[in-house]
Amino acid sequence: MLIALWIVNAVLALLFLAAGGMKASTSRTALQEKGMGWTEDFGDAAVKAIGAVEVLAAIGLIAPLATGIAPILTPLAAVGLAITMIGATVVHARRDEPVVPTVVLTVVAVASAALGFAQVL
Repeated sequence: MLIALWIVNAVLALLFLAAGGMKASTSRTALQEKGMGWTEDFGDAAVKAIGAVEVLAAIGLIAPLATGIAPILTPLAAVGLAITMIGATVVHARRDEPVVPTVVLTVVAVASAALGFAQVL
């Protein structure tokens, strides 16, 4: 089960590190030009905050598990990502945008949380 947790968390961490890093380092206008229409509904600070949360969660998926320091933080980071993705699903659904990617990421984050809690408890 530990191998499955590592695989799931590595994939999630890479995806959210890239996506969050882009949101945190790119202007809202540039993100809109890249097809992220949802940024029209949020201010600059909110988009940067979402990006920062995603980057921190990506770190939280890997660092505690790798170091053995406070390993409970790994499944908690996955829960945080699942909550974030539920919010993203709502935003995309309200805008009549595709929700399948956010739903899939939510399911994978929940699986990571379940695997993580099974590992540390």
